[in-house]
Amino acid sequence: MQLLSINVGQPRLLNWNGREIRTAIFKQPVAGPVALAGFNLAGDAQADLRVHGGPDKAVYAYDASHYAAWRGLLPAWQDWGPGLFGENLTTEGLLETQVRVGDVFGLGTAQLRAVQPRQPCYKLNVRFDDGGMAAHFARAARPGIYFRVEKPGTVQAGDAFTLLEAAATTITIQDVWQLLTARTIAPDRLADVLALPHLPAEVRRYLGGQA
Repeated sequence: MQLLSINVGQPRLLNWNGREIRTAIFKQPVAGPVALAGFNLAGDAQADLRVHGGPDKAVYAYDASHYAAWRGLLPAWQDWGPGLFGENLTTEGLLETQVRVGDVFGLGTAQLRAVQPRQPCYKLNVRFDDGGMAAHFARAARPGIYFRVEKPGTVQAGDAFTLLEAAATTITIQDVWQLLTARTIAPDRLADVLALPHLPAEVRRYLGGQA
């Protein structure tokens, strides 16, 4: 499991479909060591802190294997550079189907805890200039992983992800994604997810539990 690229961006104003939109989804790769604090990588920010950023969405990772799949799904798209999906970390071998809720990874001198999948918003439509992209992303079921920063530090492309603390559960980030998008949820499965100690309060509320 490896970090291929660190991608950051600042909020910008643009006009899309007749609307003025402020977004920081346009991430660009940066070279060399990058400081990672409690909520952000150095040089990165979020445009709308009501739904992005914060401790439970501090760092977003998306795996390079998903890029390979999207090339087949979006054959007309030409620019496949890292950060295309708004991710801070473009990774290799770090998949939501294998990473459990609560797993802690060492990356450089930092430590990250996997806590939830991404739920796409309309900013993906803006990024791809496609009004259906957020829905397409949801159907593809390749959500990526949001991390909480357990220990600030410095990271850089080429660093390995090292599992430092395995969560005491078999529930993966992908399992939570499937529950968030399911029309019906088996009560016993829901109870197991709501009992996860590191499940973000926002996800707990969405699933019907108590924060």
